[in-house]
Amino acid sequence: MIIDIPKFIEAEKPYWEELEAILELFERDRDRKMDLAGIKRFHYLYQRASSDLGKLMTFSSRTGIRSYLETLVAKAYCEIHETRRHSRKFVPHKWFLKNFPKAFRAHIKAFYLSVAITLAGCLFGGLAVSLDPDAKSVVVNFSHLMGDPSKRVEQEEKNGITLSGGQHALFSSQLMANNIRVSLFAMALGMTLGTGTIIILFYNGVILGAVAVDYMLAGESVFLFGWLLPHGAVEIPAILLGGQAGLVIAGAVIGYGSNMTLRKRLAGISKDVVALVYGLSVMLVWAGIVESFFSQYHEPVMPYSIKIGFGIIELFVLAWLLFKSGADKKVEKAVEQ
Repeated sequence: MIIDIPKFIEAEKPYWEELEAILELFERDRDRKMDLAGIKRFHYLYQRASSDLGKLMTFSSRTGIRSYLETLVAKAYCEIHETRRHSRKFVPHKWFLKNFPKAFRAHIKAFYLSVAITLAGCLFGGLAVSLDPDAKSVVVNFSHLMGDPSKRVEQEEKNGITLSGGQHALFSSQLMANNIRVSLFAMALGMTLGTGTIIILFYNGVILGAVAVDYMLAGESVFLFGWLLPHGAVEIPAILLGGQAGLVIAGAVIGYGSNMTLRKRLAGISKDVVALVYGLSVMLVWAGIVESFFSQYHEPVMPYSIKIGFGIIELFVLAWLLFKSGADKKVEKAVEQ
């Protein structure tokens, strides 16, 4: 068999490079999986490289190319015939940027239900305060929100800041602990067939709606958004994620339409629930820091336009994280993230 070696190498090199690129993806992520089309393509490239290696074996002057192909074929063979379980190491940024948003999207209906329950609570709380101002003392269980909103705004704008010195760090840690506790409680109560989760989401909505309407009726909408958006843009979605996790657990406990045992149903959602809890915990730590060190500054120290703009940017970044991060990339055509 006579082969024009330079022309042969030029024609086959793109296939070798494609195979090498796929192998490099596997080396970077040992848990990477391929869809059916990707598997077929990978096997085709492996067979083609093996055939090319056989054709070049008789050409002693091409030892460099032979060595390259031998290594490439050997790596591909190992990937195809590998049977060992790869160790799964916990990589924080990978979990937050990939596993967390994927778990969120896998159970998006539960998130929408969590949002709907909270909005129902907001509507109830807002109507209660708008129809009967005295209802605020019943639905809002926070002493610093019980007074006249206009007087509170006047006092806080006069001071410019509500906290000082070491109070920030203490306040921040208290906020983190409280919000994480509420979110995890909403998640854990999924074991009550979702009843407890629904109650927590609804009541949080009632408080949010009552406070929002109370400030709006007092003509303090700008202060409300300037105070709430910087931390609330992350804190409120995090609590909704806790509700989402609780509803996912509730669905597994109920097991409607499933023939699997309760243990298997819970095992099937465990990884996604852990990813959701990890993600919302990180979000609440950030929200606690922002609320303590940024939200508590008011005009004239901090213009409300800056605070509101900061909150809007957070919302866009969070939306990208949850709905886009971890999605398959075009450059990885045959490989599923």
